[in-house]
Amino acid sequence: MRKLQVQGVHHITITGADRQTSIDFWEGLLGMPFVFDQPNLDNPDEGHLYFDPGDGRLITVFTNETRKPDPRRTPTEPGCVHHLAFAVSQATFKQSVKRLDERGIKHSGPKDRGFMDSIYFTDPLGLLIELASYRFEPPRGCSHADVMIEAHRIRVKRGDHHIEEEHLADAIELLVSRTQASLSDDRAPKDPY
Repeated sequence: MRKLQVQGVHHITITGADRQTSIDFWEGLLGMPFVFDQPNLDNPDEGHLYFDPGDGRLITVFTNETRKPDPRRTPTEPGCVHHLAFAVSQATFKQSVKRLDERGIKHSGPKDRGFMDSIYFTDPLGLLIELASYRFEPPRGCSHADVMIEAHRIRVKRGDHHIEEEHLADAIELLVSRTQASLSDDRAPKDPY
């Protein structure tokens, strides 16, 4: 028996309401360029809009002009999507409260997640959206996931409750020592003063 090895998210498709609500939210609020438009090939009564969330992957929305936005919270029972999280820079994150408030969009306010900052709000159809901003940059040649797994191992070994910035800094130092060569025989911390 062998795995079907995935290599990333290809796209996420959401059932939307009408076309303009989708364009206004995904491009007009979240800044995702509207990159492709065609009929839903499985349902001729629907459109299929494609948006680029910034990494070249896709968020797609099935639209139908007879559906109107319903802001009630989408179901969160087992098997349902709880929320979608999108990466934003720290500069954008620091503007998120102001920019959501300017539109009168209710939100959670900034949330400290130890390794990232988050803010939550719902789309016009009640789907919970998270804007997430990492508090660290991974070392060259490493991914955010590489840092997270090492920070997790450090946190567990120390018996700490959740990942904090100290765990991230120590994980980054460990990854640099593993992935970047040095001419020094001894790379241990030193006090040059």
